[in-house]
Amino acid sequence: MDFRGQRILCLGDVMLDRFQYGRIDRISPEAPVPVVRVVDSRAMLGGAGNVARNIVSLGGEAVLVGLVGEDGAGREVASLIAASPGLVDANVRSAARPTIAKTRIIAGHQHVVRLDEEVTEGVSAAEGAAARARVSEMLPGCRALVISDYAKGLLSAEVVGHAIAEARRLGLPVLVDPKRDDFAFYRGATVLTPNLRELRAAARRIGVPVETDEEVAEAARALMLEAEAGAILVTRSEKGMLLVEAGSGAQAVPAHAREVFDVSGAGDTVIAVVALAVAAGQALPRAMRIANAAAGVVVGKLGTATLDIAELAAAVEADAGEDAEVAGKVVASAGQALSVVEGWRRRGLEVGFTNGCFDILHRGHVTMLQAARAKCDRLVVALNTDESVARLKGPGRPVNALEDRQAVIAALQSVDLVLSFAEDTPLDLITRLGPDVLFKGADYTEDQVVGGEVVRARGGRVALIDLVPGRSTTSIIARSRAMAG
Repeated sequence: MDFRGQRILCLGDVMLDRFQYGRIDRISPEAPVPVVRVVDSRAMLGGAGNVARNIVSLGGEAVLVGLVGEDGAGREVASLIAASPGLVDANVRSAARPTIAKTRIIAGHQHVVRLDEEVTEGVSAAEGAAARARVSEMLPGCRALVISDYAKGLLSAEVVGHAIAEARRLGLPVLVDPKRDDFAFYRGATVLTPNLRELRAAARRIGVPVETDEEVAEAARALMLEAEAGAILVTRSEKGMLLVEAGSGAQAVPAHAREVFDVSGAGDTVIAVVALAVAAGQALPRAMRIANAAAGVVVGKLGTATLDIAELAAAVEADAGEDAEVAGKVVASAGQALSVVEGWRRRGLEVGFTNGCFDILHRGHVTMLQAARAKCDRLVVALNTDESVARLKGPGRPVNALEDRQAVIAALQSVDLVLSFAEDTPLDLITRLGPDVLFKGADYTEDQVVGGEVVRARGGRVALIDLVPGRSTTSIIARSRAMAG
């Protein structure tokens, strides 16, 4: 999955997504409403902008064509684009129309309220003409066209028809995330990617039932014919995805999210990944599977999230394995681990860390890891590489190779993430990941725990876990040798 050099034009409603994170400690004395004490604020591109963000985060290039106002939010959108390598600002500026902005207030893990600033009436004739001209100018050199419709006024019949015709003339695939219940509005698209609610609305318009899985597939076929589209890919939340292509049967994949936290922006991720995969030469069934793996990652993150190519590769590999849950816990690098840890931290989860050789898993290991996991929300376990174990324990160790040790530790319910380190101590890894809690066996004192000062300096803590007496890998090996001798 190398998406480098895949240039995608994203046409649609561009928004500014603002997030105010805080916590609720009391009810207002002025009215029976919660008081949210804001502790963090973030802003990111939303709508068609989030599709573009997903494309560049996966190594592709995106040209963003939307409409923004000549206002503070519009300048913020421009700054966000300028700070995103691989993202080209081709937005039309309007002196008469404000930038669409959505502000979400989030306390703990819950959305409290959303504030929308927008005008949804159709754009002026001059603004529509400017958008069509921008598409004609920027589409050559791209590998696909994505139309992201949020029904905010930019995507008139003239703009959509012109964009699809230009893409067809250049031989480019057209992928549409529809908002209207008349899919014929996007006539000539290569792929439509409605969610189940949007498909049901469109099916009701033509009098087609959508209750069973078979009816969903039949409705997709009917709507595909009406829109003269090549395929319809339906996203169905916990049921996964369903693909119906012209001239072939329906194909489905189940959802693979380990934990659903926030579904906002998941549709943007799906269409971005499908566009990149198709542009890179993947068949639609394969593109669907890749996008399904990507969706399983982003719904576990807070806000209009993206993922990087390492996260996607890990998710695809995990889905392809016989045991996706276990394989998905093992990451190959500190960078991949940091991405996961940062996602947990954004959600307010407390991250714990412990390390060891874990050569022959025994009751002492399992008890210690269970006790550690009970004291945090997520537990990261770092294993010494084989070379590191040999330096620490001597020749003949480890008994089990790193790959086997990782698989066994990842299979434990108490463990959420597994990685390795080649150094004699995990100090560099602890410094980079910055866990909230550092766990070690009670045979150590707090001042002896490597990385303890680093964790305490950033407000974390060190926790010592009682060990099960008489259980150790060394003693197991010694008993085995004695019995064999």
